[in-house]
Amino acid sequence: MKEIEKNLNGKGLRIGIVQSRFNQEVCEGLLGACRASLVQHGVAEDDITLATVPGALEIPLALLHMAESEKFDALIALGAVIRGDTYHFEVVSNESARCVNEVQLACGVPIANAILTTDNDEQAVARMDVKGREAGLVAIEMANLLRDMA
Repeated sequence: MKEIEKNLNGKGLRIGIVQSRFNQEVCEGLLGACRASLVQHGVAEDDITLATVPGALEIPLALLHMAESEKFDALIALGAVIRGDTYHFEVVSNESARCVNEVQLACGVPIANAILTTDNDEQAVARMDVKGREAGLVAIEMANLLRDMA
């Protein structure tokens, strides 16, 4: 049986990141951790492209344009949706996740989804470093997996 091994070597990979500007402190924390993870695993700074959008619902459209450009081996979605007093939290959380996945499946470009959905600011801050780093690793691993499967 041939087994495709996990590969976290980011050398030569082109990574696109779409980051929400809403909940700025958390999103900047996600970005810092994600970028550090990518670089630590060999992705060159010049091979990382960042686009920012107003909020989580705008992330999928920017990801779609990046995916359709065929310039990226993998994409990363960074954002934070923090529960408020209205139903809006559920709408934004569910729709952003659904649409990110739809882009990934429609275009065949892997997307690491690190759009946090938390009950409060403290939970978001507590998760931003780990989830940012994980997003970088997921993007590298999935780009390499798809390349190795071709």
